[in-house]
Amino acid sequence: MTGQSQPYDLICIGGGSGGIATARRAAAYGAKCAVVESSRLGGTCVNVGCVPKKVMWQAAHATEVMARASDYGFSGVAPRLDWAALVASREAYIERLNGIYDRNLGKSGVDVIQGYARFVDPHTIEVEGVRYQAKRFVIATGGVPGRPGIPGGDLGIDSDGFFALQDQPQKVAVVGAGYIAVELAGVLQQLGSDVQLVVRRERPLREFDEAIQTAYVESIAAHGPTLVNHFTPVGLEADWGGYTLHAEDGRRLEQLDQVIWAIGRLPNTDELGLEAAGVDLSEQGTVPVDDWQTTNQPHIFALGDVTDTPYPLTPVAIAAGRRLADRLWGGQPERRLDYRDIPTVVFTHPPIGTVGLTEAQARAEHGDQAVKVYQTRFTAMDYALSAPEAKQPSVMKLVCLGEKEQVIGIHLFGVASDEMLQGFAVALKMGATKQDFDDTVAIHPTSAEELVTMT
Repeated sequence: MTGQSQPYDLICIGGGSGGIATARRAAAYGAKCAVVESSRLGGTCVNVGCVPKKVMWQAAHATEVMARASDYGFSGVAPRLDWAALVASREAYIERLNGIYDRNLGKSGVDVIQGYARFVDPHTIEVEGVRYQAKRFVIATGGVPGRPGIPGGDLGIDSDGFFALQDQPQKVAVVGAGYIAVELAGVLQQLGSDVQLVVRRERPLREFDEAIQTAYVESIAAHGPTLVNHFTPVGLEADWGGYTLHAEDGRRLEQLDQVIWAIGRLPNTDELGLEAAGVDLSEQGTVPVDDWQTTNQPHIFALGDVTDTPYPLTPVAIAAGRRLADRLWGGQPERRLDYRDIPTVVFTHPPIGTVGLTEAQARAEHGDQAVKVYQTRFTAMDYALSAPEAKQPSVMKLVCLGEKEQVIGIHLFGVASDEMLQGFAVALKMGATKQDFDDTVAIHPTSAEELVTMT
């Protein structure tokens, strides 16, 4: 496509969820918009993130359900995974989504510019030798997986590499303590791999409420993957027996088919030429923004994983982008994303759901006397007919504040936590109290009823 004689009102650099959402919302208000994308539309989430991850989680969950089939009188259930068929179906689904994104942008009147964007001045970018001007820009280029700077580090793969696997690795070390690490480790474990989850400290998911950390660690101790803690990798080598991962203290994990690095993500800003636009970067390479997503240049904005957001989540980038468009073109001058009380789910087995403050955060912010905690532990009815060793405990916790006991934190581990959290997050966001929860009639028999019957 050729350069424009008239500048765009908005160019979004990055065709992921945040950039697309911003451009489509702005276009709905009449703005002339374009999205620049160097790869497939949909960004990390659609192509090598949330969507393929959830497909793999569903496959892993199916194995859990089939494993319990005999509890209900079914016999002869012996599933055998065809990894190649699963991957082919997953990629076909993603390809359909890429097409949907492209068609939706076309319907919204948003131009798609294919290639890498680089600023040449504060109002001009260059893509594949063609220059485009805009009155405003949104930087939404997301992040890329990080790798450790250790000898042999390149022998391992990252989360992108996981989704490129054409064969299932049988013995795997997943290195990392966050969302991505525990999710990939759980998927592989449930699909039949022998998985070791390697963390540098005592336990994974350290930013979550202590009750959730404990419940998760107890669960994997009983059902896998194997937790290898206090293990700081210093080298990775390959030989005829497979990979060997070396620790700082001399321990070794040997005969591995694959090592997956899930040690964090880095902002994708290196090739944007932001210095030509006068946009500041942090020491970590992120784009600093204020509460309105504005960089130090008043016409250039940034959102999503490329910023210092505490919530590097697809719905957060979408919400921030849509609110930005509402403010700039929709006549809503106070519209912006409130980053407090954002719900999030970790797709472990079973899943984790959390919104609001942890108990430790609440006590630090409001003092011990102002905080009251309610907690329950039970076995979901999904395991009613299962053998004791097969049962998975559920843990739920409410963190309440003040005399009215406003619910300021909800933390869940167990069956269906991913689905039940959304509605309870609405209640928390609206300022519901423990009494409001108590006054709600329970739906029986469900796991969700535990949230309105705690004493």
